[in-house]
Amino acid sequence: MKIKYRPADFRVEELVSVTPQRTGRFTLYQLTKSGLGTIEALQKVRRAWNLPSDAVSYGGLKDRHAETVQFLTIRDGPWREYHSEQIQLKAIGKLPFPYKTTHFSGNRFTLVLRDLSATELAQAITSLTAIESDGLPNYFDDQRFGSVGESGELVGAAWLKGDYERALWLAIADPNREDRSATRLIKLVLRESWGRWAECKSALPKSHERSLVTYLVDHPNDARGAYQRLHRELRSLHFSAFQSLVWNQILARLITQLTRPDQRFLYRFKTATLPIHRMLDPEQQNRVATLRIPLPSCRNPLPVGDVGAAAEAVLDELGLKWEALRVKHIKDVFFSKGERPALFHPREVRYSTSDDPYHRGQSCLTLEFTLERGCYATMVVKRVTWNPEL
Repeated sequence: MKIKYRPADFRVEELVSVTPQRTGRFTLYQLTKSGLGTIEALQKVRRAWNLPSDAVSYGGLKDRHAETVQFLTIRDGPWREYHSEQIQLKAIGKLPFPYKTTHFSGNRFTLVLRDLSATELAQAITSLTAIESDGLPNYFDDQRFGSVGESGELVGAAWLKGDYERALWLAIADPNREDRSATRLIKLVLRESWGRWAECKSALPKSHERSLVTYLVDHPNDARGAYQRLHRELRSLHFSAFQSLVWNQILARLITQLTRPDQRFLYRFKTATLPIHRMLDPEQQNRVATLRIPLPSCRNPLPVGDVGAAAEAVLDELGLKWEALRVKHIKDVFFSKGERPALFHPREVRYSTSDDPYHRGQSCLTLEFTLERGCYATMVVKRVTWNPEL
């Protein structure tokens, strides 16, 4: 079985809920991209058009390994297009406000699973029926943790514990399998000459990392200050990843408590092995379906009951308390408020099968479905491709 065999095998389109207007300070654009993450794509546009980072506002991050369509605004943005091999950006209207997460309702996905044997195809179709009845755990999936390197450590955890030098090392030197070749070389230099900042600076090419090291040449003991100078988008990703990991662990603990061993299976995610439920009894289904778990943050009150107990247990393992979940010493990054349902159900699900033109004798399964904002299509893939024989 092969997933994302071709970029076109994973397509996602943001379902915008605002209407473009003729006037307004913010120009609304449609961004179509392939092979790039959202932040990478926007960095290219900002450089090409010489835009300040705070001029651009978007709703959500879209997968690098996919063909995606999403929307964004640029304050006083030009009425023009931008094209490259991986990016197509075009103006489609105006808005009186910047485009944000609340301005799209969800995403429509089209996924193609390839190289399926007859047994795998039958199992995948059976799993689709199970998803309809059971729903899926609303975990933050691996895309949320793209900033986590080979160490497996999270920048946010180190920062909250006051280990600012470790947080900086994880942010700019920890190798990551998603790194491009230029980034890999920069990180290698950083690891080999860490702490010898003048030597490190002379070995680095012109880059954002070199500017941080230049600061450290003059302030060798101020790792906190160097991290504060990291691009805001990256700092935001670091703390979102940590908050998401804690939320996932809370949900995982609750699923384990509310199900029997035969009603769950373990799946290895990037940052943890988490349980996925199946074949719930009606009472269990109702219990899990009504769970809403607050995002871990001191800006939210500590939940009560089973959710609160699970949250405290998870944080205790991390050496933290709920009231300590705030981003200190950084003015422009916060842990999000609000809550998130424990389960989600795909809507408007359709599927079709066909012969796979790239793998002789094997089949394709094409899935189409809509998810509410914040839910991950890759959770559907994990459930559909899970093999009970393994």
